Amino acid sequence: MRKNFDRQYRMTVGQAGMEGFTVGETTLNNPEPLHISFSLQKSDLTTQNTGKIEIWNLSDAHIAELERPNCVVSLRAGYKTNMTLIFAGIVSFTKTEMDNADRKTTIEVVDNLIALRDSYVSISYNGVVNWRTIFDDVANQIGVVPVYSYNAEFVNVENGFSFIGLAKDILSKGCECCGLDWSIQNGILQIKKKGDAISQSVYLLAPDTGMIGMPEKVAITDKNDSTKNTTGWDVTYFMNGAININDMVSLQSKLITGFFYVSTLEITGDNVSGDWVCKARLSSLAQNEASSGNAEAGSQVTGQTEQTSVAKKNREKKEKEKEQTEYSSVAYGILF
Repeated sequence: MRKNFDRQYRMTVGQAGMEGFTVGETTLNNPEPLHISFSLQKSDLTTQNTGKIEIWNLSDAHIAELERPNCVVSLRAGYKTNMTLIFAGIVSFTKTEMDNADRKTTIEVVDNLIALRDSYVSISYNGVVNWRTIFDDVANQIGVVPVYSYNAEFVNVENGFSFIGLAKDILSKGCECCGLDWSIQNGILQIKKKGDAISQSVYLLAPDTGMIGMPEKVAITDKNDSTKNTTGWDVTYFMNGAININDMVSLQSKLITGFFYVSTLEITGDNVSGDWVCKARLSSLAQNEASSGNAEAGSQVTGQTEQTSVAKKNREKKEKEKEQTEYSSVAYGILF
C-alpha cells in the first residue's frame, strides 16, 4: 500500500482563544519535520481520554508556550496531505530533558480535563422540560459542542427541574433516565443510545482497506452490567484518524463479517520509525445482541449487503470528518 507511506503530522499548540504555533510542516529549506512519537488512548466511557506525546528539538519559545496554564494541543496525523484529527486536549504535564545530543519534550494530554475538573452548572426550568434541552444547556455552560446519535430518544421531566453541581453528574443522571451513554471525544460531547454507534455512517475495515493481520476475538464485560459479557474483536489497521470512538464499522475478514461500533481506540505513531497504526476494540451493536442473543451470530451479514450500506454512507464520511475538526476547534478555541 504505497499510499500508506510518507507519514505526516501537524501539532498545534496554544492557549484557548490565543494564537498558537504549529509544528510538523516542511519547507524547501527544512525538508524534515521534527521527530514525534505518540500513544493515545480513547474509550466510550465517561472517564478521560489520555495521551502521551514525545517531540524532539522544540524551540525555547514553543516549550514556554506548552508550560502555560490550560494549554491546548491538537494533533492531526496521516499520510501525505490526508491528515485527520486524532486527538485534542489540555496539557496536564510536560518535561524537557536531553536525549543524547537532542532535546526531548514529553507532553501528557487529557481530552476533557477542564470540562470534567472545573465545570459546575446551574440550571432551572418551570413546567415540562425535555432532557435534550437540559443536555443542550449543560453543554453550553461547560463550553463543549453536543452531538447526538441518530436514534437517541429523550424523555420529558414533569413539574419543573433544578440542578446545581458538577456537569458530569447531571449528564450521567440524564443519560440514566433516557437509556443513553455520554463521553467527550476531542472536545465534543457525544450522547448516544446504549450499545450503539453515534451515527449511521459506516467505515469499512478489511485487508484491502488497511487492516493488519487478523481480528482477535475478545470477551468484553458489559459496562452497565458486570455480570454480562459480550463478544468483541480487536483490530489493528494503518493510521486512519477518521475512525473514532462510537463510529460504526463494517468488519470483513475470514474470521468474522459484520457491523460493530468502536468502544476503545489506541493510536500509536512515530514519524521516523516504529508504528503508525490504530488498534480498535469493536463491540457488537445493541440490535445484534437483541435479535440473536449471540454477538457473533447476530453480526453475520452478506458481503453484498455490507458493500451496499457502505456505499450509501460513504458520502457522509467526509462531511463527518470535516465536522469533527470544526467542532474541536470551536470547543477548545485554538486559533490555527
